[in-house]
Amino acid sequence: MSVEHLDWDKLRVFSVVAELRSLTSAAKRLGESTPTVSRKIDDLERKLNCELLVRTHRGVELTEAGRLVEAHVLAITDKANSIWNDVCALDIEGTGRIRMAASDGIASHWLTRSIPDFLETNRRIELELNITDDEVNLLSGDADMTISFNEPRHRDLLSIRLGVLHYMFFASPNYLERHGEPSSLFDLQGHTCLLHSAYENQIDEWTSRAYDLKKALTYSVTTNSGTVLREVCAEGGGIALMPSYVADIDSRLVPLALQEIAPIRFWLVYTQRLQRLSRGRIVIDWVRKQFSQDNYPWFMETFVHPSKRGVDEKASQKKQKTG
Repeated sequence: MSVEHLDWDKLRVFSVVAELRSLTSAAKRLGESTPTVSRKIDDLERKLNCELLVRTHRGVELTEAGRLVEAHVLAITDKANSIWNDVCALDIEGTGRIRMAASDGIASHWLTRSIPDFLETNRRIELELNITDDEVNLLSGDADMTISFNEPRHRDLLSIRLGVLHYMFFASPNYLERHGEPSSLFDLQGHTCLLHSAYENQIDEWTSRAYDLKKALTYSVTTNSGTVLREVCAEGGGIALMPSYVADIDSRLVPLALQEIAPIRFWLVYTQRLQRLSRGRIVIDWVRKQFSQDNYPWFMETFVHPSKRGVDEKASQKKQKTG
């Protein structure tokens, strides 16, 4: 069989399955259905006329042929990356495209405020911002950088810890006037609650307090859009669970005087190749500054309630005047 008949897409799919030892996990990373991934593996096995995987109740195991194909695919990938890295390192200063992937909310709400200023200063850099809640594989070229809730472990990935997201409850003045403000987390059971679907999937990994709330509360609206969540909450639709920084970007919302639900750490993750590019270093530095804890206490390790931040800022301003 000529090498021209080998489909690189199927080889790439196989390499992900081989790495994760699971068709379902590979499908999630690749953004495809499990049957599609399984079909591509079957097609590749027919092309090569050999069995590459053995399906088991725990996932998949590689055959001897599968291990050989995996080694060859990794070698080809390394060579392709070497070509990419060597050529891209010769970039024109501060010029070119950067592809960033991030979850809904932290990118679409927080970072967007500073993008116009960034573009004004860096006119020759093009930002491609992809909003996704799926796992992003930077090494396979899904993006150049990502904001992740998991610290990377791969030797070819670099990361900067940006801070901590503190989740708390918000409501509109209109809603609180009609229904009253809950004085404890227990009181939330009598209120209309709103939730982002990504939070629903993450709650099991949060604190026991968040897990208990998941079982106790009924959510009248669940959405995969942070914008929808904010707008429904701002229009008096109910009480929404959102990161504390929302207090800084939407004056229509009232942060409730309740304890935080969960602190979630997050990182900026990027490849070594991006670090070598001038445009990469510019974007990395820009993102890092947007989460500076000196300027934005929302991302500190310790939870700072929005109402307390206002008191602290006024005290600081008064001290500067009297000093």
